[in-house]
Amino acid sequence: MSTPAGEAAGAGTPEAAAPFSADWKERILVPVAAAGVVGAGFGLLSRHRARLGALRAAATYAANLSIVAGCYGGARELARDARATTTDDLMNSVVGGLASGAVLGRIQGGHFGAVKYAVTLAVAGTAMDYAAMKLSPQWCDWKEHLSASMKEWFTVPDWSPIQVLDEEALAKKREREEMVFGQRERLRALSKLNEEEP
Repeated sequence: MSTPAGEAAGAGTPEAAAPFSADWKERILVPVAAAGVVGAGFGLLSRHRARLGALRAAATYAANLSIVAGCYGGARELARDARATTTDDLMNSVVGGLASGAVLGRIQGGHFGAVKYAVTLAVAGTAMDYAAMKLSPQWCDWKEHLSASMKEWFTVPDWSPIQVLDEEALAKKREREEMVFGQRERLRALSKLNEEEP
């Protein structure tokens, strides 16, 4: 298919204005960091903890799960960019899972491992993306509710030495500070005069 003269390639796509690098940190780095935390938790609970040590098991699991999440997220975003679709298209997850699972499975278990890992990662990744897409509105609502309730909950008590000042109280405070500063300067000047006189 060719584009009409005067139209840039990809101008009719849904995300022509938003390039790949627009919010890749949110879609790749956040899941990688979350996978690292989850992997560390699994490492602390694994049966290999006794043999490897708790710290090494946690680090190994965290690194492995982060690598898998990074490969999956990168392949998914590459598929999204290549297909010129939106971020909520689940076919990107399928393609990303198949591609990254095939590469990681080939490294781990040969030809059979490539097929097994590709199918597993495609199914698991697509299921997680679907769940995240469906739970995203509830997560945003809960986050807004929590932030609103935290503002109501966290107020500085009257007896606290730390107070949030309004404009009038702030002006009075500045006036007191200037008065005290002026008194100190006058005392310093008087003490210098007293020292200089024999």
